[in-house]
Amino acid sequence: MWQLHKAIMAMSTGSALVLTLSLTCYFTPSLATSDGFLQCLWEKIPSELVYTQGSSSFTDVLVSSIRNPKFFTNTTVRPLCIVTPTDASHVQSVVLCGRTHGVRLRVRSGGHDYEGLSYRSEQAEAFAVVDLANLRAITVCSDEMAPTAWVESGATIGELYYTVAKNNSGLAFPAGICPTIGVGGHFTGGGIGMMMRRFGLSIDNIVDAKLVNANGTLVDREAMGEDLFWAIRGGGGKSFGIVVSWKVSLVKVPSTVTVFNIAKTLDGDGVDVLTKWQDVAPILPTDITIRVILQGQQAVFQALYLGTCSSLVPVLSVLFPELGMTSADCREMSWLQSAVFFNTWNPDAPVESLLNRGTSLSTFTKNKSDYVRRAIPKGAWKSIVPWLSMNGAGMIILEPHGGFIGTIPAGATPYPHRSGVLYNIQYIVFWWGNDDGSTAKGWISNFYDFMGQYVTKDPREAYVNYRDLDIGENVVVNDVGTFEKGKVWGEKYFGAENFERLARVKGTVDPTDYFRNEQSVPPLL
Repeated sequence: MWQLHKAIMAMSTGSALVLTLSLTCYFTPSLATSDGFLQCLWEKIPSELVYTQGSSSFTDVLVSSIRNPKFFTNTTVRPLCIVTPTDASHVQSVVLCGRTHGVRLRVRSGGHDYEGLSYRSEQAEAFAVVDLANLRAITVCSDEMAPTAWVESGATIGELYYTVAKNNSGLAFPAGICPTIGVGGHFTGGGIGMMMRRFGLSIDNIVDAKLVNANGTLVDREAMGEDLFWAIRGGGGKSFGIVVSWKVSLVKVPSTVTVFNIAKTLDGDGVDVLTKWQDVAPILPTDITIRVILQGQQAVFQALYLGTCSSLVPVLSVLFPELGMTSADCREMSWLQSAVFFNTWNPDAPVESLLNRGTSLSTFTKNKSDYVRRAIPKGAWKSIVPWLSMNGAGMIILEPHGGFIGTIPAGATPYPHRSGVLYNIQYIVFWWGNDDGSTAKGWISNFYDFMGQYVTKDPREAYVNYRDLDIGENVVVNDVGTFEKGKVWGEKYFGAENFERLARVKGTVDPTDYFRNEQSVPPLL
């Protein structure tokens, strides 16, 4: 989910590579006979936590987590109201009021849904936004044998990183790079990041959760049952209820980690190094992750190593000599500082910047995703590289899999992109100001079509946290999403078997499809 302030990453080796990573948020429509719903809320929830369209702070609260201005326009339909709960009981009340009065809910934690589905609807409907930003408590248990933390869904991953490391610098949690991403959305989609090869996805480290279901009941793992617990860990946001908090297993990290950025020109040896990277990155020792950012004529190889520079250099000199990495490329730091570095590309940025929840409406974005299971040949890369210098071109990020993530069966969680995946691709374009974005959007659409010959097929796999409505939307019949139409997009995110299992869980826990959006899992009854 992507939409708060996205990192502008910069790097130079003579010429500057500016990587503007800005994410999206979402808005929703307001056509309602909602007096009963609002009265119900006011009777059950403190009035200062409910912002109606007539409230002086309504727009400020709505915009507070919007990351993409294309979802904040004069034509964007507003929610009937925004509820900002401070307790799980408030979430229960919103669900009960919504069910009673026919008002659906959109749920926002950090606002990074690339299609803005946590606060907007593409269709005119009566809905409210449940903004979880006030539910952000984090409680760390530094038990030597099994360290854990309870984190509420409105916390950001930056807040989680900071709180855990400040409690115990030898502990961490595997999740994404952008610190403003909300825990609630990130966890429901999987949670890929720089430590997934060593420790797995975020969802591979979740051991309990508290969820408000479609009946307004607050349930934990034992009460919800293993099928629903399976579904909420990677099955996409807001299909099965509202998760208010998560219990996660923390991981142990060394006191010193190593990072580096190595830039290669794509009209020099960059294509050779990139071609080799595809084979090497997924099979490196699991404490080494090297991702690649491609923009213009430059490729930046960005790495995290859970150890010191002196032990990393000889490993890469043997396993990946083409990269030409030396000790001069290394920067040693704490794991917490590395989390700042990957977001800002500034080794001197303060760790407190992880707590910044600010956002900006200056940058428009569009994102898409792919997975690669067969290495792309060097000759093909030479046909791909010119796309990155075309008018309107954006950037692509290649994130290596393999390691621990590949040892987990595809059906162990809804995230199926496990064994055999070399890496995933994120495509990003940007535009600003009065530009209508047609050039940038045309570039990403055409480039995505071109790349179809080199990525997975039947289905063409996609990552649900890089949500993309271009790959399909739900069709609603008799007020319920249809399974057959849902398969069009659902099998790309989850695979056929996982998607069917998700739909059967949905049919059990929410058969009337109350928790619904354009890409929510439809019930299979």
